[in-house]
Parts: sequence; C-alpha cells; structure tokens
Amino acid sequence: MLWQTMNQTVELGWDFYLPVLIFVALIALAVPVWAAIGTAAITMLVMSGDLPLSLVGEKLFTGIDAFALTAVPLFILTGDVLVRTGLSRKFLDVAEALTQFAKGGFGSATVLVCGMFAAISGSDAAGAAAVGRMTIDRLVESGYPRPYACALVAAGACTGILIPPSIAYIIIGLVLGISASTLFLAALIPGLAILISILITNIIMNRLNGWEGGGNMSFGEWAGNLGRALKSGWYAFIVPGIIFYGIFSGRLTPTEAGATAVVVTIIMGFILGTLKLADFPAMLVSSAKVNGVILPIIAFSAPLAEALAIMGVPQGFVTSVTSLTDEPWLLILLMIGILIAAGCVMETTPNIVILAPILKPLADNIGMNEIQFCIMMITALGVGFITPPLGLNLFVVSGITGESILKIAWRAIPFVLCMFIVVLLIAYVPAISTTLLPDIYK
Repeated sequence: MLWQTMNQTVELGWDFYLPVLIFVALIALAVPVWAAIGTAAITMLVMSGDLPLSLVGEKLFTGIDAFALTAVPLFILTGDVLVRTGLSRKFLDVAEALTQFAKGGFGSATVLVCGMFAAISGSDAAGAAAVGRMTIDRLVESGYPRPYACALVAAGACTGILIPPSIAYIIIGLVLGISASTLFLAALIPGLAILISILITNIIMNRLNGWEGGGNMSFGEWAGNLGRALKSGWYAFIVPGIIFYGIFSGRLTPTEAGATAVVVTIIMGFILGTLKLADFPAMLVSSAKVNGVILPIIAFSAPLAEALAIMGVPQGFVTSVTSLTDEPWLLILLMIGILIAAGCVMETTPNIVILAPILKPLADNIGMNEIQFCIMMITALGVGFITPPLGLNLFVVSGITGESILKIAWRAIPFVLCMFIVVLLIAYVPAISTTLLPDIYK
C-alpha cells in the first residue's frame, strides 16, 4: 500500500504487515499484551532496518522515565487501601441515604458509589470489583435480575477511567505531552455526564420493569437518614477532597495528590482500627500486580511508537483517510468507530499508547482541540469496558458473581447506547470538554 504524505510517498510492506499480524496472533493466543507489543516492535525494527535494535533497550527505559507515571501506582494503592479500611462502604451508606427517597434508589446509589470510588482510585476494574462485592447481592434482593445488576455495576465502574483523577488521562497526557492536571479539569464535566447518563438509564429501566420499590419517604425521614449517614461517614470524603482540591487548586501535582491520599488513607485506617501492619504485604502485592500490568505495556509501546513514526504511519494514515472524505463530522465518526472497536478487543493502556499518536494528527488536521480529542478518545475507549468480546468490566463482575458474560453484556446494551450518545456530544460539542479550561487551551 502506498501512503502519500506531505513530503514523501510511504510504501507499507511486510516490514509493517508482518509485525501487525504477529501482534494480532499473540493477542488471540492470550499472550500478555506487553509481550505482544514488544515482539511486534522488535520484528518491525529488524525487518525495516530503519532504526538500530539497541533503540529497544533505550526506549524501554525512557518510556517510563517520567515523574507523572509515579501517580499511577499511588492512585492504585489508594483505592486498595480504601477498600481494606472499609471507607468505601461509608461511600455506599451516604449514596444510599442520598437516593433512598426515590424509586430505584439503591440502583442509583450503586452508580453514585461507583463515581465516588472512581474519584479516588482512577481504575475501572478495581471499582467494578469493590462495588460489585458490596452491591450486587443487595441489588438482587431489591428486585433486579442478577445479570442486570451485574451490568449496572460494570457500567457504573466505567467512570473509573472517565472521572478524574484517572490513570488513563495520566497515560495519554504522557504519550501526547499534555498536562495531566489540565486533562483532569477538562474531564470533569464529561465524566459527570457519563455518570448522569447511566443514572438516568437505570431509572428509566427500573420504571419500565418495576424492579425496585421505594420512594415513599417523607422529606424529614430522608433528611434524617442522610444526616446520620454523613455524621457516621463524613471522614471518608476527606480523601477525595484532598485529591480534588490539591489538583484543581494547583497546589499539588497528581503525583503529590496521590501520595498525600495514600498517607491520609493509611492514617485513617489505623485510627479507625480497620488497618493493621499485617495487612500491608497483601495490600502492596495486590497493587503491584495491577501496576505490573500497566507499566510494561507503556515501556514496550515506546519503541513501537518510534518505529511507526519513522515509517510515516501516522501521517500516511491521515492522508489516506482524508483522501476518502474531507468532511470533519465523518472523520470524527470514523475515529469514534475505531476507538470503540479497539476498546472492545484490547485494554485502555495499549490502545492509548498505540492509537493516540496515530489518530492525533487526524484530529489536528480537522481542527479538533487536542484536549477535546483526548477526552473523546478516553470516553470512547471506556465504552469498550462493557462491550464483548473483551469488555474488562464484564469479566470482573462475572468473576465475582459467576454470572454468564453474555447475559451481562445483553443487559448492558442500554448503558452502551447512553454512553455512546455522550461520546457523540463530547466529539461534536467542544464546550463540554473546554468550558472549565483557561482560555489558552480553548
């Protein structure tokens, strides 16, 4: 295939297609993603001869030699400590008290607590597991079918990468050279829009099917229950308060906010007596396992991205696509389709490090704001967490409940549709992503 770039014609041969085929085959064989990416990168470098193989070792180091990445293990650890100290259950108590006046209140509380957990951990899988263990059985007792209860938790947990602080925004900021704090600020309205869309969808589904009763509470009873819940668990909100105030006031970087949150959560666990020194080994190992999945992917993606850039793949992709149509709305729709399809078959981190450098030039070509592009990309990838065949959240809730993945996926269709609508709004209405930003970023 010939790709005509601005300065040269790029011919893609087997030095491009064979590494891609190897990557796809390894992924299909369930080889770890970092190993598949590394193998593809090495194969591409060897076959093309454009860059020395020694580049791999250098890029493995420089790819993760970034202060911003320190925030990733810190937020992961904060989420783990949050669960082990029982503070996450305080979130559920407050969310339940806040929504119990309405019909379908506990379903709404489940979605809210997913958002609260997302505002601390930045991880969707961790949120799905933590919230799922607390709520799915109670959702079933409230009248929801078990597959739908699982789908509700899986959808709500998607906010883990959409509501700041989010690990996904840290990674895409690193890949594209954009401040994570700026992306966090831009993601606030879109993340809340996704949360609200899931809430509304659940309320509609509950009304149509009559799954959960409630809603017969006086204002005095509601206010009293909410007051007692806040009095019992107000201290749990210190942690997200520190993170949000520190980052959005500019007093703390994301890394500093993550470190502060870890320390404060641990201290609170000791004060409450819910955390002991004996808990630390298992807690640290659990967090290290999650972090150990993310960082190798970033490291091995660096030489692959370098090889693709030298071969002119991003520029060639832009020229080839724009030769088919120059309508911005069609090109945006194409990008969304690529991102959702990629999110269905691969995790967020490899999708970011592989696709962001390729799609970003296309977004630039049609005049899309780079911040808006990042928000659109992460939100579109988030849809893939509840979409077969490899929707991560589907597997997480299936693993903790034993429910069929296909049954959960079928029940998740309304949430996929509502999230897709929000993705379209983000893509075509820049103000959703840029309203809170300083004028320099608009």
